[in-house]
Amino acid sequence: MATPLTADRLVAALQAEGCSVREVSGWRTNNRNHKGPWGPVHGVVIHHTVTGPDTDVVELIFHGHSALPGPLATGCITKDGVVHLTGNGRANHAGGGDGDVLDAVIGESYGTYPPPTHEHDGSAGAVDGNARFYGWECENKGDGRDPWPPAQYLAMVRATAAVCRAHGWGHKSAIGHLEWSDWKIDPRGFDMAGFRRDVADALALPAGRWEGEDPMPQYVNLGVDAQYQLTPGAWNSVEFTEEWTDETGDHAAGGSVFARGPARFSGTLSLHFEGLPAGGTLQARMSEYEGDQHQVDHPIHEIVGTGGGTFAVLPLAKRLASGRSMRVRLLNQAAVPVTVAGAVLTVLVWPET
Repeated sequence: MATPLTADRLVAALQAEGCSVREVSGWRTNNRNHKGPWGPVHGVVIHHTVTGPDTDVVELIFHGHSALPGPLATGCITKDGVVHLTGNGRANHAGGGDGDVLDAVIGESYGTYPPPTHEHDGSAGAVDGNARFYGWECENKGDGRDPWPPAQYLAMVRATAAVCRAHGWGHKSAIGHLEWSDWKIDPRGFDMAGFRRDVADALALPAGRWEGEDPMPQYVNLGVDAQYQLTPGAWNSVEFTEEWTDETGDHAAGGSVFARGPARFSGTLSLHFEGLPAGGTLQARMSEYEGDQHQVDHPIHEIVGTGGGTFAVLPLAKRLASGRSMRVRLLNQAAVPVTVAGAVLTVLVWPET
């Protein structure tokens, strides 16, 4: 049980936790306190917005709509990770919910999940959640299956941890709307138990220190489906005509690009050449592009011919800025054409924000 934070204390708590905060004009006096109590407060409810691509989602959460006046939450967390403060006080976000859930949140006495909810707005035993919970409406299109960008998810955890830390609450003071009201499905796309674990990790560190876990990398495995020749004296991009796996979606069919920024990547390109004379040389290098415009070359790796089949493994590791893409280029320095008999690229890519 706690007295709600003042507007200044809420802003300070969010900023201390590392959140990017935008104070929407008028948010400090935007509330539904004239319709019912605000406080004592016991926790934070996480929602997704289910809005379309053309919706001004912050405007919607601030003002509400004809069927439900705003504010519709304490704040709206957009896909870029900004916490837009939209309400200071009671907001139309949680509605009626289950008293058993409220008791479990107050005592932080449940296990992995709160007890099953059996109440909702209008049901006989419903408890007024708008009086008891802060609410974060998190931008998500359609039915909630829209991907959650890392920056947004990080902000959701940090904003929740900020409120919990300011009140001295633990991670079990955070619940999903679906855990409060039995006819709600939000938030969809991640598990609230995992979300609470992340809040616990944030609370275990000093404010502002939690950076989230390094995301799982995406796997890219490309090759060439036929031999081709390199004429002497010209740089040529390796065109990957065989695509076994492209989890990033950055490789266009038959194209040369294997990664696009912002991202980090690490892997190898295995090359097999025929016809490179003994002592003859090929050069290989990574090259950055913006669209089709060549921008930056990276260090050269020299491959020396053996007289028969020549094999080489080119290390691939770099950080790419936004708008940049990466290719591998080859230069035949021998006096005769050389055949690229095989090329297999295997890379792990970590997209960045």
